[in-house]
Amino acid sequence: MRFGMRKPSVKKSIKSRTTGKIKRKAKKAVNPVYGKKGVGFAKSPSKSVRNKVYKKTTFSFWDLFNK
Repeated sequence: MRFGMRKPSVKKSIKSRTTGKIKRKAKKAVNPVYGKKGVGFAKSPSKSVRNKVYKKTTFSFWDLFNK
């Protein structure tokens, strides 16, 4: 498990900012639980817990400027 600052990825950052509203609406129309809080735990509890711990033990480069 990692501790400290996550390595920034420009590629993933651009991808997340350019995923359009239309694409999200299409996924929502097909899958009614898409984007709902807590669904990750129902689908894969071990993965969800691992991601939660990772999120709490690491921080982003950009978090240094938001505080």
